[in-house]
Amino acid sequence: MKTVVSVSQGSSEYDYDLETEFLGQPFRIIRIGTDGDLSHAESVLDSVRDQADAIGLSMIHDHYQVGREQLEHPETARLEACVPDKSVTTGAGLRGILQEWAVRHTQSELGHFFDNARVLFMNGQAGYRIARSLAEHTENLFFADPYMDFGVPRMLTSLKQLESYTSLTAPIMFRPTAVKMVETVLRNPIYRLGEGLVKGSLHHAVRDSHVIVGAVGDLEAFSQKELDGKTIITSRVTDAALDWMRSRKVAMVVDYSPWLEGRPIGVNVMEAMISAALSRTPEQLSPDDYLDVIEQLGVEPRILYPNGYRRVNRFAFVIHPLSQQYLTKTPPLDWIANVSPPVVMNLVEKAVAYTPPFLYSKVSGITSPTGDEVEGWLITVGGTPREIMAHGPEFTYSRLLAAAKLAKKLGAQIMGLGAFTKVVGDAGITVAKRAPLPITTGNSYSASGALWAAHDAVRKIGRVHIGESGKMAGKAMVVGATGAIGSVCARLLAKAVDEIYLAAPEPAKLLALKESIEQETEGAIVHVAGSADRDVADMDMIVTATSGAGKRILDIMKVKPGCVITDVARPLDISAEDVAKRPDVLVIESGEIQLPGDVIMKDIGLPKGIAYACLAETIVLALEGKFENFTLGRNIEWEKVREIYKVGLKHGMKLAAISGVNGVFTEEDFERVRELAASKEAEAV
Repeated sequence: MKTVVSVSQGSSEYDYDLETEFLGQPFRIIRIGTDGDLSHAESVLDSVRDQADAIGLSMIHDHYQVGREQLEHPETARLEACVPDKSVTTGAGLRGILQEWAVRHTQSELGHFFDNARVLFMNGQAGYRIARSLAEHTENLFFADPYMDFGVPRMLTSLKQLESYTSLTAPIMFRPTAVKMVETVLRNPIYRLGEGLVKGSLHHAVRDSHVIVGAVGDLEAFSQKELDGKTIITSRVTDAALDWMRSRKVAMVVDYSPWLEGRPIGVNVMEAMISAALSRTPEQLSPDDYLDVIEQLGVEPRILYPNGYRRVNRFAFVIHPLSQQYLTKTPPLDWIANVSPPVVMNLVEKAVAYTPPFLYSKVSGITSPTGDEVEGWLITVGGTPREIMAHGPEFTYSRLLAAAKLAKKLGAQIMGLGAFTKVVGDAGITVAKRAPLPITTGNSYSASGALWAAHDAVRKIGRVHIGESGKMAGKAMVVGATGAIGSVCARLLAKAVDEIYLAAPEPAKLLALKESIEQETEGAIVHVAGSADRDVADMDMIVTATSGAGKRILDIMKVKPGCVITDVARPLDISAEDVAKRPDVLVIESGEIQLPGDVIMKDIGLPKGIAYACLAETIVLALEGKFENFTLGRNIEWEKVREIYKVGLKHGMKLAAISGVNGVFTEEDFERVRELAASKEAEAV
């Protein structure tokens, strides 16, 4: 029987002595804790040297390699020197493999999980292999080594900085006399005065991180508020440790330690067992030796969810002021607007267009019924539609790319473009090619939301019915049918309404769209016109989807009583003044989606928890973990419209209360439109 002894600097409370089989050989494993007493550890090593075939050292530093720097830890070397004739290991060789595999396994299993994540290493030197692996997926790496080593309130922010820090501090940290000098400084009363600030910096780093790499003991000082929703990469996660993480609402744990006999064992123990079983020193073990053992034993990183399945993904979304009036509501411009004439505000509007992107709001609390969650950021670019359209596309491209860099730094895995930022130039294609993360315009869900709202409104008014064809027995018109959203609305309406009318001032595009719809929808009846005026009086439903920026696109006085107009243009195609002229017509602003969960977000001009469909598309993609360019360009695929609608339902998205220019419609409003329409029709007869 082979005997492996693990001598730990940890508590003797967890000592054990067990027999097991390993690689077809009987083994006895003894764990002896020395309660942090190095001299006691030396005496234990001396007492077990004759009976041990291999020895593991636990709760003590590896000899690290960071970049080109080889670091030999003096305390570890001291213990190794006690048993020069034995195979002694801290498990460094196996640990490096398991750490790196944990990252690659998680990224493969969960897909894009670490993309742009903000990762905090409590000890970058110990987690160097993990850091190198994560660097393939994110640049947002932070190392707390200066704080943990010296109490300095400074985070290292790259692998290069960690390597430079290690080469500079190694002569200090790994010499006993230097360590004593550092300990003296740390006990100095003047130094202790700043300890609160130092702790604050580390707590701030924990709070802002998405992934934390470190031992369970490194996390004990942090609260539920700081660890809520975090992913922890660590080792030896016992049931007690998992209970503690559950109490802190940790979302996910990646445990890279091996298990044996239903319990986690130290990597040092496993490597010592391999060494003893193969009769080789740790230095003689090859990659093939490790691979054979890992495959034979089925060792695999564990992905654990302390509070049940929970995954927190991240998004960013670009917004901008829709008019000069929006600027007057934003501090500090609000007080400038109160005392400035219009000419000054015109200058302010121009100046704001040149400001760098900035963070407007953190978004949190969005929770899918599946257990997936998202958090995100609304990023503002300063241009109003007038300013955006007054400049060439490159003007807006440069600001969107700056916003994308900010989004990446914050940790976003996908970014959506809102309002006029998604129609500039080639509608997101150029931005997606240059951006450091996936991009979507949200137009697929805008089209879906438009028809969703229109269908619901028509049903509530109750003036049309389903015909023998299974479609709505009536007529529907899309104004701006050749545009990005309009063309998709037209394709979908052809599948839902008996006859559709397409209006746009682009004859060739209209004919091509008509031909395409007739090919993909059998029996579709499609009419085309250069403007809405000719046929508008016969319509039961109208969707306006132009980019006319305030231009009059139809005469509302010609619209049929009881007609439902769905205005998906931003800015709106139908003015409040025109809406007021026809109380017998329902004009709705579609596209608003009720987000699942208790949403926390600054005001964007909608009720709490409600988002524009383009923002909702970005959120749906983040919930689904679909981090790819989704909706780009002016030709939207109706298959994607259908896909985002279905995925939205899966994650608990609902059509928000239907609203118009004056707010949310009540049941009384629908009844009023219904009665007024009936009355007008009776008068006409």
